[in-house]
Amino acid sequence: MLKKDLLELCLLHLMAQGDQYGYELLRRLHAVFPDVQESAIYAILRQLCREGATERYQGGTASGGPARKYYRLTEAGQSRHTALLEAWRGTRDALAALGIQ
Repeated sequence: MLKKDLLELCLLHLMAQGDQYGYELLRRLHAVFPDVQESAIYAILRQLCREGATERYQGGTASGGPARKYYRLTEAGQSRHTALLEAWRGTRDALAALGIQ
C-alpha cells in the first residue's frame, strides 16, 4: 500500500466520522504526516469528488470569510473506505508475518 493510498484511506476514514471541511482535514493529516504537501491532500480530495467517493458542498463561514467547503462520504466512498481498510490490514499483517513492526 503506497503513501497516496494511505492518505486516501485517512481522508475517507475522517469523513466516515462525519462531514468535514477541507482545512480541518488538512490540519488533522498534517499532524500525522507533516511532510505531505497541502496541494497533495487537496489533489486527493478533488480526485475523490471526481470519482464520486465524496461530495463537496458550501457551508458556514470562517470568521466572516468565504464559505467553507465541506466534504462528505457517498455510498461509493464508504465502499472505497472499506476496500482500502481491508488492503491496509492485509499489508499490516503481511509485514507483521515478516517480523516488521
